[in-house]
Parts: sequence; C-alpha cells; structure tokens
Amino acid sequence: MGQLTHRKIAVLAADGFEESELTVPVQRLKEENATVHIISEESGKIQAMKGDKDWTIEVDVDKTIAEADASDYHGLLLPGGVLNPDTLRKNEDALKFVKAFFEAGKPVAAICHAPQILISAEVVEGRQLTSIPHISIDLKNAGANWVDEEVVVDQGLVTSRSPKDLPAFCDKIVEEFAEGVHSGQHA
Repeated sequence: MGQLTHRKIAVLAADGFEESELTVPVQRLKEENATVHIISEESGKIQAMKGDKDWTIEVDVDKTIAEADASDYHGLLLPGGVLNPDTLRKNEDALKFVKAFFEAGKPVAAICHAPQILISAEVVEGRQLTSIPHISIDLKNAGANWVDEEVVVDQGLVTSRSPKDLPAFCDKIVEEFAEGVHSGQHA
C-alpha cells in the first residue's frame, strides 16, 4: 500500500517535455500506488527531449484534454521542457483544465519551465514559487513571489527549478497529493 493508493493524478504534457521531469515523478507516483494518466492535446504518443535539442523517448497518451475531466483527478503534474509549456500555454482547453485544479483546491506540481503554463492560466498572482531562473522575471511580472530554492510549497502548489531538484520535488508531490484538497489553493 503506497501513500497514494486510490489517488488519480493527471500529467499534462505535449511534445518537447523534459524526459526526466515526466518519467521520474511518474515512476515515483506509481511506486506510491497512484493511478497516473498522461493527458495531451492529441491521442497517440508524445515525444520527450533532453535539454533543448535532443529528442528522446515517446510516451503513450492516455487521454486527450478534450476527454479528460479535472474533477476525475486528485492532483496535477506539469513537467517542464522548453517546447512543452510553450505549446500548452497557447491551448485554451489546457489552461481551463489547469485552472480547474486550482478552483477545486487540488494540489498542482510544476517544475522547470512548466510555471509558464501557470502564468497563462492566471493562477500565480500572490503565490510563492520557484522555476528555472531565466523565467523568474515572467513569474514576478505575473505577480508571483519567486524564490531560488530546490522545492517550494504554497498551499498545495509545488514547484521546483530543474531535473537536479527531482528528489526533493518527488518527495513533496507525494506528500501534497496524499494530503489532497488545500483550502488555500485557489485560482
């Protein structure tokens, strides 16, 4: 029995996600007995990158954004990568999906460049978080309190900077997803 038995976690990603930022947390979530669904814009497969130029593995998509309902999930994971968040932040249905987790007080985890999606979903104002340093100005301009720490938790919102922070990030997402709804989590 893992800490996340009977928990369903959505992983929203598109082509160009950073490989380790999806695979390592997903493996940990499954080790904790969570049901994990990869959700993307289209059915089929999405392809990972390492860094910003090397395409790597493909991952099966379990549901499209159109098929997924945020109310079916207990938490949301947003992996980074350079291309992945840029694609998703332009998709209104993806932004509505993300915002629904905040509106319901459910935990959300974002790493590296993924907080760019949160900016476009308009859910960072007044929140403390971290990210890869070169998007810190974007987060500050959107009203976030950006800090340079390996993992930051703000009322169910878990953020980390990069793949080097994955051990701390994974520990915190398991903890927050296990806790469930946070009254301070809001859109």
